[in-house]
Amino acid sequence: MVKNTIYIIDVTNRDGVQTSKLGLAKLEKTMLNLYLDEMGVSLSEFGFPVTRHETNYLNANLELAEIGAMKRIRLSGWLRAIKGDVEEAFRLVPKLKDVNLSIPISKQMIKGKFRDKLRWEGIIDMMCEAVDTARERGAAGIGVNAEDASRAKIEKLIEFAEAAKQHGADRIRYCDTLGYDDPFTIYERIKMLGESVGMSIELHCHNDLGMAVANSVAGAKAAIDTGVGAYINTTVNGIGERAGNADLASTILAVKKSSGFENKYHLQDIDLNRVWKICNYASLAFRVPIPLNQAAVGNNAFAHESGIHVDGTLKDSRNYELYDYTEVGRGHIEQIETGRLITTGEYSGIKGFKNVAGKYKLKFRDAAEAREILELVRYANVHTQKPVTEGEMKFIAQYPEQARKIMSVQP
Repeated sequence: MVKNTIYIIDVTNRDGVQTSKLGLAKLEKTMLNLYLDEMGVSLSEFGFPVTRHETNYLNANLELAEIGAMKRIRLSGWLRAIKGDVEEAFRLVPKLKDVNLSIPISKQMIKGKFRDKLRWEGIIDMMCEAVDTARERGAAGIGVNAEDASRAKIEKLIEFAEAAKQHGADRIRYCDTLGYDDPFTIYERIKMLGESVGMSIELHCHNDLGMAVANSVAGAKAAIDTGVGAYINTTVNGIGERAGNADLASTILAVKKSSGFENKYHLQDIDLNRVWKICNYASLAFRVPIPLNQAAVGNNAFAHESGIHVDGTLKDSRNYELYDYTEVGRGHIEQIETGRLITTGEYSGIKGFKNVAGKYKLKFRDAAEAREILELVRYANVHTQKPVTEGEMKFIAQYPEQARKIMSVQP
């Protein structure tokens, strides 16, 4: 961990896919993990180890990390802080090395969810038992999630975090589960938590009041000012439950470009140039268009029409653009077929498949290999119910065994 550095933990494949009326196929979740790895994101919360339809996908992604397809990113499973869930997770996904264990800590949720069946002492005991079990099963990294931390009394939050630390947890996740915080209160609460407990803090902020990114960076600043590790949870395009989570691109830009952070607080080594690619893929996969005014990647993010603005921009782009469009991976020309178009789908034949594969510069050892990849591409189309993208086809061709496992979702 580098001093004054903020690390990104992306939770699109956990919190993002929980969004009502939205979801991702396992192949699409895998592509996001690959793209997050290319960007340099430190960790992806990649799914639910006790949910059976995730099992093949989770194991295959850990295999991909093991063989070097994902070079830097760590993959963490989300679990309830219950001993039995932890045991089941490591039974189903034996190579799991990172986990986040979650339990409510606010008076509202303890009463409202557990209905007086579990008291505060029971919450602490259950969490500690889950942490102990995870470490015994071989977990190398353990985060403990304080659900609804922003509505919990600070004394309770500190007590909870101290217990987690004593039992060997690596991070405490401060969950602003309802987006209740503001940048000023979260700074003070995280400062008190960091000073009292002295352990790394994750900021997990929702956008119900439109302040998820602001709250996240304010909380991370407080953690660093206190001298503890700082992590921010993000989702691609801010996709998440209700009004969403802290947007990945906006969070990166806030740390890299804002007046209070630039050259004072550092972001882990993130390749900002890949933002455009991952945001557009997530938009396609979720079937949710990127808003016109979205920071960095919206269609109007670098658009100018007013005479004064256009004149100033043409003279010097820094007059009206805080950062250059090329920094976020824009500026290229996208080609769209307007004549004959050959696509691949669940009923594609070998001739059409080879035509598309040739455009993507894919080569096969022989006809047998080409037919094997075609069969998997057909399954991918059935699996995602969308045309197979260039990135997906290249992944399938390079890692057919893992692709087969990822797309094998069985009851």
